[in-house]
This record gives sequence, structure tokens and C-alpha cells, in this order.
Amino acid sequence: MAQYIRQKLFHNLLNALNGDINLIQVVIGPRQVGKTTLALQLLDYWKGSKLYETADQPGTPPLEWLEKVWVGARDLPNKKAPTLLIVDEVQKIPGWSSLVKKLFDEEKRTKRNLRIVILGSSSLLMQKGLSESLSGRFELHRHYQWSFGECQKAFGLTLSEFLFFGGYPGGLELRKEPNRWAAYIRDSLIETVVAKDILLISSVSKPALLRQTFSLAASHPAQIISYQKMLGTLTDAGNVTTIASYLKLLSSAFLVLPLERYSGTAIKQRGSTPKIILLDNALISAMNNLTLADTTKDTAWRGRLTENAVGARIWDTIEKFGGELFYWRERNKEVDFVVKLGKELTAIEVKSGQSKGGQNGLEYFLKKNPKSRGLVIHKQLEDFMLNPKKYLLN
Repeated sequence: MAQYIRQKLFHNLLNALNGDINLIQVVIGPRQVGKTTLALQLLDYWKGSKLYETADQPGTPPLEWLEKVWVGARDLPNKKAPTLLIVDEVQKIPGWSSLVKKLFDEEKRTKRNLRIVILGSSSLLMQKGLSESLSGRFELHRHYQWSFGECQKAFGLTLSEFLFFGGYPGGLELRKEPNRWAAYIRDSLIETVVAKDILLISSVSKPALLRQTFSLAASHPAQIISYQKMLGTLTDAGNVTTIASYLKLLSSAFLVLPLERYSGTAIKQRGSTPKIILLDNALISAMNNLTLADTTKDTAWRGRLTENAVGARIWDTIEKFGGELFYWRERNKEVDFVVKLGKELTAIEVKSGQSKGGQNGLEYFLKKNPKSRGLVIHKQLEDFMLNPKKYLLN
């Protein structure tokens, strides 16, 4: 893994830093997907002066720490090439965005050639800081869990392995020891995010209920489950609003994606019964204590893993283009996914042997929405996972 560079992400970031227009380059994404590794690869490649610092420390660094780091980068020797400053996990510093705005505006006024990269693993906190203080001053780079193509190139994964082990590179190095791999995903990744990162985002009144909500989501991948049914399953007291808010927090930490039902009107979509998508299949396999052999034998569960992986891949592909992802259901008719890109609608059915309304649901949806197009993912599953743009973008 140390030798592998996520080429497209690396070059997009490098080109932005070397461009004539100097903007703050913001990299967001979940923990343990190699954001820091890619930043350090960029640091090694950089020809000018450079400095890397992280706010991921035992005690939360104060604003004075961030200002000291920034001023330290200004004072580095000028090698004619721009100076690069990378600050990791910046969202952990309260009030970081206002200070970054002040310091960056000073760079503009004094015309110093300082190029800035900031990294964060909380979408909600990063977006809040960016919208509050840094409007018009940044470009956003989304670095999510690794795709099947990346895992195939770096680790030699087959599609079956990817559907089980997912795309966290640190975990994939342990996949030959399944128990150790599962413990790593649960302890170093899930527990760190749920028990540490999310508590930085918001005041969570019931941490135990938050954990139960995530466990419930992981046990129902690619399934439509009502908030009331969730409440009936969970042991801790709560209400629909609490569960919905916890799913939103899990989404902001890049773990869970609760899909709304597509109805054609935003009013009806909001608050609808969600369909649960986990953003990486590793989260499902590790939490359910199953082996790769188990999922090979259990065709229904493999179908859920397949549908979940497709959903996560669709979202990863369209989100950067401003697309939206839904599911659709009406009485006994269902479509797995509905992609909205601008005015274009694509209804997608993942064929995995399960009877959910399947082809009939897709045909019914296309009749009700004659300007939409349909896509059935079956024999071309591997090709879709390698190149989803070919199928999703016209």
C-alpha cells in the first residue's frame, strides 16, 4: 500500500495547488482511507519549502497552535517555488475557520506564495466551517473509501473479496487473518469514529443509543426500515427524531447513507422511511461476525452486500457532480436506486436473485416517469464497479 498512489486524487490536488489561482485546498473523507498518506506523498513530491502538522493530538490544540504553525510556514526559506502547508484534522480546533480566513486573506494582501491544504474527517464540521467563514476561498476534494478498481490494483482483490472486505486499505493488509481484520475495523475505525469523532460534531445525549443505531444499520444493509421499526428494535429509550438525527451524524462521519424515497417532490421525500446504505461493506462484515465463506453460501446476504456496494459506488460517483440518490417504492413495486442528475432520472435495479418487485417495479417506474431511463445491473456487475461513470453519466 505504501507504494500505491491514488492517481486521480493525487493529480487533481497537485494541479490545483500549482494553478495560477491560489485557493485553499480542502480534503474531506472518512478515517483510514489514506488522506494523510496521500498528503505525505504530495509533500515528498513538492519542490518548494513544505510543512505538515496535524491537530489529531491527545489534547485539542488551541487556535494559537494553528497560528504558530501557519506563521512557521511563512518563515520557511523561499526556494522560488511556492511553500506548501498541510494541516491535518483541522476541524478539531474550535474556531479554526475564522482564523484560517484571517491568515489566508493576509497571504492575499501581502502576495506571499503560500499554498494551503487542510484535511478533515468530519463532513459536518468541515462544511460548517467552510460555509461560515471561507466562502469563495476554497476548493473541495472528496477522498472516500477505496473503489474496487483501486483495491484490485493495490491488493489484488477479486470482486467477491471486495464485496466482503470493502475498501479500507489499512484493514485490507490484515485480510488473511479475518478475526484480526474484523477487530481492526471495529476497534480502530468504527469505535474511534462513533465514540470520539461524532462526539466532537454534536452533543449526543444517548451515546449507547448512537452505537445501537449504527449496529442496527450495519445489520440491515440495503434495506428499507422505518424509524418506528428501528425504535422497536433498539433497547435504549428514544424517539423518531433522535434516531433520524443519529443517522444524520453517522452520515456526516462517512459511515451510513440513509436514502430518502423518491416521489418527485422534495416535500414528500423529506422524512420518508429510509433505505440504509453503509458507505463501505467492511462496516457490515465486521459488525455481523460473518466469514467470507459464510457470505458465499448465503445468497440472500450476498445479494444485500452486492446491492449495498452498488449503492455506495453510485453515491461516490454522482455526489461530486451534484447528483442525488434515492430509492423508490409504491405498494409492492420497488426500484433499488433512483439517480437524479440535473433533470435526468435513472432508475436502477440490482439483480441478485432476490424478489422485491424487481423487473416489474422498474417497468412500472419507467411508465410513471417516461422521460427517465432504466438500468439493470447483473452480468455487468464487475464492469460497473470498475467504471460506474460509463453507466451513470451520459
